[in-house]
Amino acid sequence: MNRFAHLLDALVFAPARNTKLRLLSDYFATTPDPDRGWALAALTGNLGFTNAKPAMVRGLAAERLDPLLFDLSYDFVGDLAETVALIWEPQTRGHNEPLHLAAIVEALQGAGRAEVPRLFETWLDRLDAQGRWALIKLVTGGLRVGVSARLAKTALAEWGKVPVEQIEEVWHGLAPPYPELFAWLGEGGPVPAPDTMAAYRSAMLAHPLEESEIAALEPSDFRAEWKWDGIRVQLVAGPGIVRLFTRTGEEIGATFPDILEAAAGLHVVVDGELLVRFGAEVAPFNDLQQRLNRKTVDRRLLEKFPAAVRIYDILFEGTEDLRSLSFDERRARLETWYARATPPPDRFDLSPLVTFASWAELAEVRAGSAALGSEGIMLKRRSSPYLAGRPKGHWYKWKRDPDTVDAVMMYAQRGHGKRSSFFSDFTFGCWLEDLEGQATELVPVGKAYFGFTDAELAELDKWVRHHTVQRFGPVAQVEPKLVCELAFDSVSRSTRHKSGLALRFPRIARIRWDKPANEADRVATLVARVK
Repeated sequence: MNRFAHLLDALVFAPARNTKLRLLSDYFATTPDPDRGWALAALTGNLGFTNAKPAMVRGLAAERLDPLLFDLSYDFVGDLAETVALIWEPQTRGHNEPLHLAAIVEALQGAGRAEVPRLFETWLDRLDAQGRWALIKLVTGGLRVGVSARLAKTALAEWGKVPVEQIEEVWHGLAPPYPELFAWLGEGGPVPAPDTMAAYRSAMLAHPLEESEIAALEPSDFRAEWKWDGIRVQLVAGPGIVRLFTRTGEEIGATFPDILEAAAGLHVVVDGELLVRFGAEVAPFNDLQQRLNRKTVDRRLLEKFPAAVRIYDILFEGTEDLRSLSFDERRARLETWYARATPPPDRFDLSPLVTFASWAELAEVRAGSAALGSEGIMLKRRSSPYLAGRPKGHWYKWKRDPDTVDAVMMYAQRGHGKRSSFFSDFTFGCWLEDLEGQATELVPVGKAYFGFTDAELAELDKWVRHHTVQRFGPVAQVEPKLVCELAFDSVSRSTRHKSGLALRFPRIARIRWDKPANEADRVATLVARVK
């Protein structure tokens, strides 16, 4: 566990990408199995503990520490793991044997809910401050050390001297602690061979397209299609197998049994967008959100929010791998397969291509994308094979210009990791008005925590500290005086907020130091924009 704690600590203080790669490669090379496999699972987001939550850590701290001292410390530090790690006073001594990461993981996986707190307390007593910090980060699932799954795989590739694409190819067919992976990369063992028709294949992703880049591209080299506002999925269907994955490889088929049932009998791997669809009409993302992150769905949800997959691409037809073909060749194969296989049209359809002759013509089409329930345009190079990751020069996403609203800051919350000493998560509201059009009450419409520069964050943090009227732990209620222009992709109805609305991807576009709060937008302004 100490070796894992040293790795996390070093990663936090290593901003350079190459330094992080070296640290990870050295760790994988020198750490024995299965510790390095469990560390890899934690770094890539593939390790979770259902019976260990932040509330449990807080409960243990409340038992062991003075409540007022803990609250004051947590308020000052702003990070639960760091606070508990530093303030914890061990009650037992004399444990000289090392505490291995694998032992912790295996104990947590086998322990019941009632056993976990005592196990955790014992480990906190055995570890030093750095080890306690790493343990809490591990079990609560918030490492925040600046390492993405792709970076961890790149470090593996550099250590094993193989292309990272080879690791992506087998990754989703493996399970922690990845003994086959390390045997291949470190000991010259065979390349892992997951079942082609059961495994997820890493998705090909697009780069955002800036207006200044368009002139350098040749329109005739690209195909265009709509960018639909759902979630990217991969459907894997074969003899006795139907699986539905998100773009990160998370299996979500249990939440969408209607899709699995409709795909039974197909023999294909396709890439598409999961939507709630009524005929040809795409419902707002908020409707799809009612189906997401559920372990089970009842008949009411299935009928009220019918799911469908709008297909973009074909990766396998039967057992034939089509990813090396060009986009145009794959599109022709997709259309032929769809016509022959005739999947249920209420659950599957093809994303139509958008015809255009010039960028100016496509820009006009893009401007009307909101009316179709689309976020904008996707551009795909006609010659592009299907490549894992985000290769340059192949696919672009050209999103429509965001909508904006002037809203008033209501609450501010401490951030995490590097932002733990700043108020960086802000809740904004708009005004309800009376029959005469006068502002009567400020109600929340969205929470924004990006869009600003580091300098602007420092200004916002300073403003919050000087205008706080009440504190609720890490949350500060502020005077309703500061207006910010929020950019957002869409607005939809929501029963979760007092305003009855929810903004999609709100972010701070501009701080309106000049604008009085009573001139901020009304809720009615947003209601009129609901699609």
